[in-house]
Amino acid sequence: MDSSRFEILIGEALSAHGLIARGGFNFGPEENAPQGPSGIPARAVVVVGQAGASAWPHFLAWRERQPAGLREPLDTWAREVIGAVAAQVGAREVSPSDRPFVPFQQWAMRAEGLRASPLGLLMHPRYGLWHAYRGALLFDTEIDFAASEASVHLCDACVEKPCLKSCPVNAYSGTAFDYAGCRSHLHSGAGEQCMSAGCLDRRACPHGAAYRYPPEMQVFHMKAFVA
Repeated sequence: MDSSRFEILIGEALSAHGLIARGGFNFGPEENAPQGPSGIPARAVVVVGQAGASAWPHFLAWRERQPAGLREPLDTWAREVIGAVAAQVGAREVSPSDRPFVPFQQWAMRAEGLRASPLGLLMHPRYGLWHAYRGALLFDTEIDFAASEASVHLCDACVEKPCLKSCPVNAYSGTAFDYAGCRSHLHSGAGEQCMSAGCLDRRACPHGAAYRYPPEMQVFHMKAFVA
């Protein structure tokens, strides 16, 4: 599959849902690749995600048509729309929450050349911490991917590390995340600021401010985290 077909069939299909192709790569012959659409080990993967809140209006419009009380609506929406794109381009859709789990973090780092921030989220040179991965497309044939340029890791030049100084309970140490401490704080009255504004450590990062999620989107993710 050449790069021009990749751009036309995949890029345009995803953009209709506010999603973008976040890069990809071909699996090596010795890798334990998941099954492609025909059941044989996949030869290529394209990682799918969003930049900023690009997918949010599309998700909200879809959510209005769904029954109340739907569990994991964002994952359900992503599976539905990425699955439709997969059928359109002859691929198999996989989700980060599918079991058995596939190594989405490693795929994303390999596809875009990114590295983790002190918060564990991948730092993007343009989007900062305001981006996400929603799924991937697996192909039976290799794709002629354009050579990816090495990206600058913005955290290397950040001396102050404000992302490690804003959390009221110091949940992030730079090497670990106090999941229980964070959740306990959010369930308490003292966690109202975090629940209404989003993770304060994440918001403290100066990079990618133009892509920062709107308040209602941050509230949605915080509620999902504590649920």
